[in-house]
Amino acid sequence: MRFLNNQQPVTDLTYGDVFLVPSASDVTSRFDVDLASGDGTGTTIPLVVANMTAVAGRRMAETVARRGGMAIIPQDIPVDIVASVVQRVKARDTVVETPVTVAPHETISTVLALLGKRAHGAAVVVRDNAPVGLVTQAHCAGVDRWTQVERVMATDIPLLDAAVLDAAVARGASGFAEIYENLLAQHADFAIVVRQGQLAGILTRKGIVRSTVYSPAVDAQGRLRIGAAVGINGDVAAKTRELLDAGVDTLVVDTAHGHQKSMLRALDAVRSVTPDVPVVAGNLVTADGVRDLVAAGADILKVGVGPGAMCTTRMMTAVGRPQFSAVYECAQEAGNLGKHVWADGGVRHPRDVALALAAGASQVMIGSWFAGTFESPGDLHDDGTGRLYKESFGMASARAVAARTAGQGNSLDRARKAMYEEGISTGRMFLDPARPGVEDLIDQITSGLRSACTYAGARTLAQFADRAVVGLQSAAGYAEGMPVPTSW
Repeated sequence: MRFLNNQQPVTDLTYGDVFLVPSASDVTSRFDVDLASGDGTGTTIPLVVANMTAVAGRRMAETVARRGGMAIIPQDIPVDIVASVVQRVKARDTVVETPVTVAPHETISTVLALLGKRAHGAAVVVRDNAPVGLVTQAHCAGVDRWTQVERVMATDIPLLDAAVLDAAVARGASGFAEIYENLLAQHADFAIVVRQGQLAGILTRKGIVRSTVYSPAVDAQGRLRIGAAVGINGDVAAKTRELLDAGVDTLVVDTAHGHQKSMLRALDAVRSVTPDVPVVAGNLVTADGVRDLVAAGADILKVGVGPGAMCTTRMMTAVGRPQFSAVYECAQEAGNLGKHVWADGGVRHPRDVALALAAGASQVMIGSWFAGTFESPGDLHDDGTGRLYKESFGMASARAVAARTAGQGNSLDRARKAMYEEGISTGRMFLDPARPGVEDLIDQITSGLRSACTYAGARTLAQFADRAVVGLQSAAGYAEGMPVPTSW
């Protein structure tokens, strides 16, 4: 990356302070751009779901990995639950999606509570794991909430034999096209996939399109990838060993202030277990921090202090750094050492993801942006006007600290720790009606990123970081780039 006209910034910059300049390009199609990361994590798109309790769960992990990204399970989740999540994610199909299921005798109220867990908009009714019907929001409208599902479900449901799908997958785009046309002819948004009469999953028309655009992030056995975080306190080596035994593909050694002795000791403990998976450590914002954590054993550095939507660190402590400059400096130093950085926090638009990668990040970590989706762990709420939202909270908030320290020390110790909070304990993350699922947001982000790469004449992310030209802009320049939905 270089600055336009060799401009030298006199202040640190965040994403809104800069823009990308188009360059000569011979990239004729956006689909010629390879978005795979080169940092050893095995992702095929450079997006990582932040290790936040309100964001990264099993549904999120499965869905994102199927499209090429990876989720990091938070450090405050008990290891036995992490192991269960890892096992479930790795057992999922790389093409067929996991549906919401209910039994015929269950009630409409149960269906309504579950529909918001997936973006399909439907629940499959099963008896002995065989599909017998389908229930959507429309079937539930105007019906008493205690009515049994079998009284309202649709029984004429499109079925797709898994053997037919397997053959189509083997044929590639032409095979998918045939299934897509069949669904279109039936005026069906999706098909229920069955294998020997048993429910195997659901295949949507959008899912078919995505399967021709994305490649799943899979391990050596062809299973979906997933990561997990470990803190810097307690028996770090023991927890690391348990996470590795559970089958995690990437370890994140995580604390708000990563450039400290406790982090160096934690990295030493992690390395004592000799993990053969990438080790990420952070957070930090300086080249000095990069050098120290790399020397202690980190493969990837997590960059960002204070830019997150749920974070109050900068307002509480004045500590942090504008994110673009932090990523740029840390990525340069990490590159000199043969390592990589993840840009953690501060992205609000697809342009911000492109800028983080132009600055040299190998991945961009997203938290609150993905919290407002069907796949995040929280329950759906209505704000009273029909707008749907999910609750999010910062991992340094009083809420998160209380959960993390629940079993530590006595009541007084916990009360003392609760005094130090640097995050919002509850925030409403509204679902975008046009993009309510995390896959919808991934589509938006990656389409913008692919276009950014073509403007720079880059076919890979490495070329993008090398060829990108970045200019400085005023607040008015940033505002000029915003669309105007109504006339002035």
